[in-house]
Amino acid sequence: MDWDSHTALGRSVCRAWFLLLISTTIAASQNKPLPRPKADSSLQSILQSGRLVDLRWPVFSDVRSQADAFYRGSGYSLAWVKQGKPSVRAVEMINILQHADEEGLLPEDYDASRWTDRLAHLNGPHSADEEFRFDVALTVCAMRYASAVRVGRINPKHFRFGLDVEHKRLDLPQFIRLIANGADDLKSEFTQIDPPFIGYKATREALAHYTELASKDDREKLPMPANTLFDTVFPGREYEGIPRLIRLLHLVGDLAADVTPDTNSYDGALVQAVERFQERHGIRPNGYLNKDTIDAMNVPLSTRAEQLRLALERYRWLRYNFSQPPVVVNLPEFRLRAFQKGGGVGLAMNVNVGDAYDFQTPVFENKILYVVFRPYWNVPPKILRNEVIPDIAENRDFVKDNAMEVTTLPGQVIASDTISDSVLGQLRAGTLGVRQKPGPENALRLLKVMFPNEHHVYLHDTPESSEMFALGKGALSHGCMHLEHPAELAAWLLRDKPGWNFDRVEQAMHAGRDNFTVNLTTPVPILIFYTTAVVEEAGDTHFFRDLYGHDATLEAALARGYPYPD
Repeated sequence: MDWDSHTALGRSVCRAWFLLLISTTIAASQNKPLPRPKADSSLQSILQSGRLVDLRWPVFSDVRSQADAFYRGSGYSLAWVKQGKPSVRAVEMINILQHADEEGLLPEDYDASRWTDRLAHLNGPHSADEEFRFDVALTVCAMRYASAVRVGRINPKHFRFGLDVEHKRLDLPQFIRLIANGADDLKSEFTQIDPPFIGYKATREALAHYTELASKDDREKLPMPANTLFDTVFPGREYEGIPRLIRLLHLVGDLAADVTPDTNSYDGALVQAVERFQERHGIRPNGYLNKDTIDAMNVPLSTRAEQLRLALERYRWLRYNFSQPPVVVNLPEFRLRAFQKGGGVGLAMNVNVGDAYDFQTPVFENKILYVVFRPYWNVPPKILRNEVIPDIAENRDFVKDNAMEVTTLPGQVIASDTISDSVLGQLRAGTLGVRQKPGPENALRLLKVMFPNEHHVYLHDTPESSEMFALGKGALSHGCMHLEHPAELAAWLLRDKPGWNFDRVEQAMHAGRDNFTVNLTTPVPILIFYTTAVVEEAGDTHFFRDLYGHDATLEAALARGYPYPD
């Protein structure tokens, strides 16, 4: 190339550079976005990487494929930016994300504090690349938020819970397309995917209430009683913590605001308020200021709010449409509720659940198929291996002394007297089993409610005393759930079968045939659930201790942020 050619080329480059500089200056002065590269290639690059540094949680592998499908359906055009500015729907969506705490979610998981600056920036001079990043960031956050509201942030199977959320997952590309382009109120669109339970809405309201209470509380700790009988303050005694006790009980509503007790003596209305507090916290409501009660009172109200947040998360794991009103057992509460059509509670009773250390009752859903009156107790494999076989080895008459039988796996009786070495060897090899004969001393006593499952747990009567159902107790079993009022539950389950009223159930339990099975007309769903915060039908909020540590485990998992385990 000769010198003149070089000179001509140089002049062309200079003209092009000058024109670009002028156009850029004009665009900036008119508050217009800078010239942009082709949208589809820029968006695809971000989506293929699965990472956007602008986000609070930049790796979006949890929704990458759904986000790509969302943009692919529109030829990779922008969804939330119109003519270089955030759309009205974008602003509405951002407002919902910034108030995610109203659903018990964490606003910062959805970039709550970052959107104000992003909006301001996008309304001023900006590059096309910034539009693409804004659009993808909002899509990712909207998808994460919608999925969290619908099925929770963490799949319950991560915790080995037998709960299925797959059947109710959203088609995220379709749903986000609907809300990005729709004309209806955006909040109403999200209301359609909320858990439909009365308890969910009540828990959400309780969370707002306890969040407000936590902001008002002075957080003073109640002192443990010193130099008192059994480290307990009994009614009529003096207690140095009475001023704080009054403030706390006023704040949480157990003591009416217009009641001002004597600050020198623990008695009267103050004792009654403590009893209400105890009843709401799973403590025997005797009015005694003991260690359990004071420990519960010293739990920060912000922690109580967190319990409510975790309860909302667990509501999202539940099946939204049950084939029949379910029976629900809440393990930390030691409580069973049988629901009726319309969502009300038709029957409730206390239960005793699995020991927290060795025999935790699992969390799962199933269907009750039948009840058995005067049942055999087929010893579960774990109990047989760890307890019964060692007892037989030590005392060969153990089977006879406990009204048991050694059987083949199909149920043929092999021995019910002194156990030989041969039979013991077969028991150890797992080729034989052990069952206990029907009767009042049977471990299941006179009734079992069956929903066959891999865990070998069910609901049943108990030969133990009624004391095991007292408040503050309730975790004494080998994993099954002992019923406080077994006849009432059986009558409830069989109420649509002619002739099966409460009296007939009682007769079948006490004077009927052994091992007599009655099938339910229609299987009834049963949910073995776990939540340490419950809002009752009357509106009272109840809290319980984290019996199996599931709250602590869930809280730790949520603290790690997106992408959450799926």
